[in-house]
This record gives sequence, C-alpha cells and structure tokens, in this order.
Amino acid sequence: MSADKLKDLQIQPEQKQRRQRPFWVIVIVVLAVVLIALFFARPWSPEKQRRMKGAGDAGTNSVAGDNSAATSASAASTNSPVNTNDNTVLTVSGYIINRERIEISPRFLGVVKWIGVKKGDAVTNGQIVVLLDDTEYRARLAQAEGQLATAQATVAKDDLSYQRVHQLASTHIESQQAEDDARLLLEADRAGVKAAEGSADVARTYVEWCTIRSPINGVVVEKLVNPNELVMPQSFGGTRGPSTALLAVADPKDLQVEIDVNEADLSKISLGQKCQVSPEAYPDKTYDGVVAEIAPEADRAKGTLQIKVQILGPDHFLTPELSAKVEFLKQ
Repeated sequence: MSADKLKDLQIQPEQKQRRQRPFWVIVIVVLAVVLIALFFARPWSPEKQRRMKGAGDAGTNSVAGDNSAATSASAASTNSPVNTNDNTVLTVSGYIINRERIEISPRFLGVVKWIGVKKGDAVTNGQIVVLLDDTEYRARLAQAEGQLATAQATVAKDDLSYQRVHQLASTHIESQQAEDDARLLLEADRAGVKAAEGSADVARTYVEWCTIRSPINGVVVEKLVNPNELVMPQSFGGTRGPSTALLAVADPKDLQVEIDVNEADLSKISLGQKCQVSPEAYPDKTYDGVVAEIAPEADRAKGTLQIKVQILGPDHFLTPELSAKVEFLKQ
C-alpha cells in the first residue's frame, strides 16, 4: 500500500518536461524584450555616425576657421597693433589730471578791475586775462619819473659848473680844491640819476604787473575771483582773508593718469614702460601712454606708491578728474 502511494506521488518525466517549458518561454521573452530595447536604444545608429561625421567636419572647419582667423589677425596686426590680455602685466584704475595746473596770482596787494575770461575759455600764451587797479602805481611812476627828470637837470647844471671851474683852475684863477669839489658834486648827481632811474623802473614794473597775462596756451579750469575783489599773493592765514589766486589754467593736451599702485605690484612697473589708457566714461576709447613719473616715497599707511602715466595724443574725450583704467604692457 505504501509503495502504491509513493508511486502516485512520483512525478512522471513527461510532466517534468511540460513544467519546464514555461521557464524557457520566460527566458525567451526576456531576451526578446532586451533585444528590442537595445534596438530602440541604437548606440550604433546612423544619427550618431552623422554626428561623429559632423564633428569631424566641424573639426576640419575649425581648423580652417583658425587658419582664416590667424590670417585676419595677422592682417589686423599689420594695420593697427592690438594688445591682448597676454601682453598686459597689470591693470590699475586712477584719475586723469593735468600735468601742470597753474594758478595765476598777483604779485602785490591789489583790487581786481577787470576779468576778461570765464571758466572753460581757451587762452593763449601772453593773452591779457585780468587787470588790476593801477591808479596808485601810475601815480608812483609819475613821481619817480619827475624825480628822474630833476636829477638829470641837476647833472646838467653841475656839469656846466664843473666845466667852468675846470677852465678857471687851468689858468690858476680857481683853486684845485674848487675844481675837485665841482667834480665830486657832478659824480654825486650822476649817481642820483641812476637811483632815480631805478625808482622809475620799479614803479613802471608795478604798473606792468597790474596787467596779468596767461603764461601758457591752455584752458581756464577755475575762476577764483570777481571784479572789485581784493587779492594778494599771500594769505593772511584766516578763511576770510583776500584771495591768493585769480585764475587756474591748464593745458588740455598735456594730461596724465595718477594712480596708486600696491607695493606688491611695483616690480611689474618701470619708468618709460608703455601702457594703454581707457577712460571709464568711454571704455571703447583707448590711448597710448608711458610711465612718466614714479614717486620717490611710498605711502606707508596705504602701502602704495604713486605712479603718473603720460597720455600720448589726448583728445576732447579725456576730462581731468574723471577715472580711467591703465593697462601696463610687457616690456
């Protein structure tokens, strides 16, 4: 009985084959799904081949483009040199200044009578810009000229006296002492003429100083006084004292850029080094420059040294006190 039960429980080989079929079916289905997924993924698709081919063409084109760009760059460098970033060792910002700003001051205490210019006017060397009241100095000149005329008349009179005494002394009518006295008096009179001439020259100089002229060709950058104001060459020390200057003039074609360079960058700068200057207001404008001045003393508090770059060929786009960028080029 137990043997029959065991026989019934035994699985026949035919049934084993039938039960194994679904497993292979599952395997085949999975492989089919994988193949379909790989087919749609198409890593070897013609599109990729086209892309690869396009990349090769692009590489060819880029080589040709580089060659054409190099040709264009060489042509551009022939016409006008272009500085690249590789040629710049340091870039610093500063302010545009006039190389020389001259404040015209009177030589003595006086009153402004007339001003012939205003701020922004162009002036030439020797042009009359201010007249001071010269009434007092013309009176002194007239007085000095009168004293000179008197001294000259005295010389003429004493010269005649000396000639007479000299003739009489030669015939022993007058004594030798009388002749000597007449001669010494004439010499004293001639010395008095020279003194009178000097006084007249001084008075004439003061009259000329009342007419103030521009010392340079430039532009009036500041007007410091008005007519009828009292001016003098030195201040009294108080804020309400007379003005010490009349006008400030500068040459607009003589400009520099004043910058403060960190002490760590000083090794990159030398006197006469070429630069490129670009005003912040007009970044598309570029001007050639050269290091014209290196301060002999540093600012210990800021750890900087002042450098002045001379701008070569400035134009009306450059305005003093505006900021500018300076690129120091390799030597």
